[in-house]
Amino acid sequence: MQSLLAISRKIDAFNTWAGRWLSWLIVVAVVISAGNAIIRKVFDLSSNSFLELQWVLFSIVFMLCSPWTLLSNEHIRIDIINHSLPLKVRGWIDMLGHLLFLMPFTLILLFWSVPFFITSYRQNEQSFSAGGLPQWPAKSLIMIMCTMLFVQGVSEIIKRAAMMRGVIPDSNANAISAQRAAELEAERLVMTIAGEKP
Repeated sequence: MQSLLAISRKIDAFNTWAGRWLSWLIVVAVVISAGNAIIRKVFDLSSNSFLELQWVLFSIVFMLCSPWTLLSNEHIRIDIINHSLPLKVRGWIDMLGHLLFLMPFTLILLFWSVPFFITSYRQNEQSFSAGGLPQWPAKSLIMIMCTMLFVQGVSEIIKRAAMMRGVIPDSNANAISAQRAAELEAERLVMTIAGEKP
């Protein structure tokens, strides 16, 4: 189990590193968007490639940061039910969710995205907009996302199995529900407004 956990830690480290760096592309997209809007208003000029670059950057962040989101346990779940269940039940729910839904979904999507990308690459598919960007680099993101998400799924399965065996502690043992987090934040804001230290 320890060798599998070592692999899991390496996967987690890579996806954390990738997520932290790639999330900065949101700032780049905002700068490009603002710059393009200013240039359009001031000089009456516009660039389709800059407009398309914005959605490519957003796609990179959305798709390639999804493994980091999975690692951070930030995907949507029903907190009311999940936090009230015992550790082993939560572990089994997560494990079955990964095995029955995440892993097959990423493999099926990867299977279909490879020919989708290859066709686009061979045809050197370009944007329909004048001056737009090539389409095949954006289509390659689907394959990369599926691979990264699949590998992160393997890491999550390893960690769930280790938690259920008691080898490592439950990473969510001290987590609070979204409702309780909102209540604590509201209390903190009220105390700040009232001039008290939280």
